[in-house]
Amino acid sequence: MANQYLGLQIAPTDIAFGLMADFDDNPHPQKVSLIAGAYRDENGDPWVIPSVKEAKKRLSQTMHEYLGIAGSPNFINLSKDLIFGPLASSLQENTASIQTVSGTGANHIAATFLARHLRPNRVFVPSPTWINHKSIWEMAGVPVAEYPYYSLATKGVNLPGMLNSLDQAEPNDVVILQACAHNPTGVDPTKSQWTQVADLVRRKKLFVVFDSAYQGFATGDVDGDAWAVRHFVENVLAHFTHPGLFVAQSFSKNFGLYGERVGALHLVVPQGISTQGARSELMAIARAEYSNPPRFGASIVETVLGDEQLRAQWKADLDTMSSRIHKIRSLLRRRLEKVTGLDWSHVEEQIGMFSYTGLTKEQVSQLQEDFQIYLLPSGRMSVCGLNAQNINYVAHAIGEVVKKSGLPDSGYALEI
Repeated sequence: MANQYLGLQIAPTDIAFGLMADFDDNPHPQKVSLIAGAYRDENGDPWVIPSVKEAKKRLSQTMHEYLGIAGSPNFINLSKDLIFGPLASSLQENTASIQTVSGTGANHIAATFLARHLRPNRVFVPSPTWINHKSIWEMAGVPVAEYPYYSLATKGVNLPGMLNSLDQAEPNDVVILQACAHNPTGVDPTKSQWTQVADLVRRKKLFVVFDSAYQGFATGDVDGDAWAVRHFVENVLAHFTHPGLFVAQSFSKNFGLYGERVGALHLVVPQGISTQGARSELMAIARAEYSNPPRFGASIVETVLGDEQLRAQWKADLDTMSSRIHKIRSLLRRRLEKVTGLDWSHVEEQIGMFSYTGLTKEQVSQLQEDFQIYLLPSGRMSVCGLNAQNINYVAHAIGEVVKKSGLPDSGYALEI
């Protein structure tokens, strides 16, 4: 066998994209994909939301010239208003923002910037979390530590484990937090729990990176889904010695602009501290990585958020998506409880695109082999892949594999 160039080994295939390729190659007529984080309508088809469709009509004569390195100023201001709400006007002097290549690009630029200038000893990521969080920070060269996030026993946030782990962090260490609709669990802290996390972050002087990928998509409430971010800005940054926080903002899910790669990154520091140097460094990183962010998707977001009627339609579109997901969760819960006799309330109580089902890796493998149903090995299900045509089949299949081996910590049997 020939030697590998520079001794490089073949990198592992991305799990999600590898499974999606396997699904595409499977000719089975009843195959079901519950993998991808992309909204589907009741027929299982991609949905261009009405507000975006109207915005595209208005942009028929759009420009194709380069944006500036920092991106569209109008888009940046509108994205700040969206995530920070009433706080945005008071953050003008202590915020540095740039447009990015979606949320992934925002997270990567934040990691590159902090690795170079804050030099944290460790970055703390939730266990479990979006798989790219760990990859991005490893690429930046910062040691990654995991903190407990999900309790299998309670099917909720493991707050004691989370606080105990973060209490071991040192000043200027980085903490990754998801703003809402946690991926992969669908479980978010309550406001009381968020307050306790914020108190610890302030006391320990930890730098938070908020990953906001589902604002408005999670519950249909744009302001409610941003509550944690705004609470941290108001309460954590009140102390002038705190290092600040980043918000990595994606518009893929809440606008259905997956392939347009629309995102923003906001650095917020305590009042009285200039961010001009930080903004210039963020732009330098962006220049070296991709030079200019994409224009078309940002123009769509600008058009929707900048027009009162389109913005109202967009909020109605968010309600359509979040309501359908909630209904499908409720229906799946009832179907699963009927076929298994077990408590599946956690499926309905979770929010957003994903459900942490509790299925084991072996059960997920059996679903794929015996029923051509595809999930991630962790048991994470994309609820968007369910509809009236396949939900009974999926519930029956899960029931069959659960009957053979059960669910860990599945709770009590229902009287049905």
